[in-house]
Amino acid sequence: MKIALYGKTCTPGFYPYIQKIFSMLAENKAEICIYKPFFDAIAPHFAGNTIIHQVFASEKELNPATDLLISIGGDGTFLESIPLVFRKNIPIIGINSGRMGFLANISKEDMESAFSSLFKGEYQIECRTMIHFETPEDIFGDLNFALNEITIQKNNASMITIDAYVDNEFLNTYWTDGLIVSTPTGSTAYSLSVGGPIVVPGSGSFIVAPIASHNLTVRPIVIPDHVHIKLTVNSRSGQYLVTADNRTRLVDSSVQFTLSKSAYVLNMIKLPSTNFYSTIQNKLMWGTDKRN
Repeated sequence: MKIALYGKTCTPGFYPYIQKIFSMLAENKAEICIYKPFFDAIAPHFAGNTIIHQVFASEKELNPATDLLISIGGDGTFLESIPLVFRKNIPIIGINSGRMGFLANISKEDMESAFSSLFKGEYQIECRTMIHFETPEDIFGDLNFALNEITIQKNNASMITIDAYVDNEFLNTYWTDGLIVSTPTGSTAYSLSVGGPIVVPGSGSFIVAPIASHNLTVRPIVIPDHVHIKLTVNSRSGQYLVTADNRTRLVDSSVQFTLSKSAYVLNMIKLPSTNFYSTIQNKLMWGTDKRN
């Protein structure tokens, strides 16, 4: 099995678990390919103790025949790894070395059982919807997608107004600090923190949620993901911020863009020991009540 490892760095306390990952991969005769900056960061601590077959530094250098990519870190690291794999349909799984780990949901305590399931083929592939967006200026180049959400935000103290259209039909004018358009995967991220609903992956929908709306009658709305969403922004500063997952740009107010369902999906590995409902129970304390 060809396995790619992606990470940035890790704390010294996680070094024993890195060594355990290498040991489990070696025991199962995996062909290991590792992200070069990650390799450079950890190599001094594992010199001579691991077998690395190849390093890669970009999507182009990653073998398309790779069976899966393991992201080692938190959810931010997981999001950063997506551009390497989604066009090549390489499945991804995340080992959490940080705190919550909603996307990177394999804890260090569960690594052994997770690897056992992987090498036995006891897993499923979940196809997660991503958002595609278009602007005349291509502000994010070929990284014009998001797994979690696209966010528009003010860049100073003044509110912005955002006109939103769904399939060219007027939805609303938002007087607000910003607006989030989220996938079901992202419904448990930024959208949740501004009062958006939890939406189960595979529901075929987007969530449009305002940030600090200056109107009590405006609430998040769930719409089907086969529509096109057009957004135009008016800002006193003449600029606003656009964020796609973990990538942010400052753009001119004249920039308009359209959001739609991406032709690409992200293939995420689902192990028998994990499911969406248990994840929100464990990570978000969903339904926690001392009467239970």
